[in-house]
Amino acid sequence: MIGLDTNVLVRFLVRDDARQSNIAAAFIERSVSANEDLFICDIVVCETACVLSTSYKVPRTEIARTFSELLLARNVVFESADQLSRAIAAFGHGKGDLADCIVRERAQGAGCDAVVTFDKDLLRERLFRAP
Repeated sequence: MIGLDTNVLVRFLVRDDARQSNIAAAFIERSVSANEDLFICDIVVCETACVLSTSYKVPRTEIARTFSELLLARNVVFESADQLSRAIAAFGHGKGDLADCIVRERAQGAGCDAVVTFDKDLLRERLFRAP
């Protein structure tokens, strides 16, 4: 299994730099052809969502769709696919960023009753509360 860094995943997804995008695509294609798993950790998911949103102005619904498709991809492994799937769904229509949604899912999975935050928008979301 090989881990993907944010910059490789972003180049593969947005194809804005021909040289690096081609290298990233060729690497991913070789890995899939060799039946080698590619690991995408939560930090890379969060960073990629942030880059897509801020640098490329990709709408959150499109980011959610992209990650939902990656969750279904053969040879792509995530830290906790079930929790990430719920976080992505919540992100697609919620107020917080993807990292907030992942934090909530991880906290709930760990048995937490709530996640405390000062973020007023998140206080309207399930499981978040003020300290």
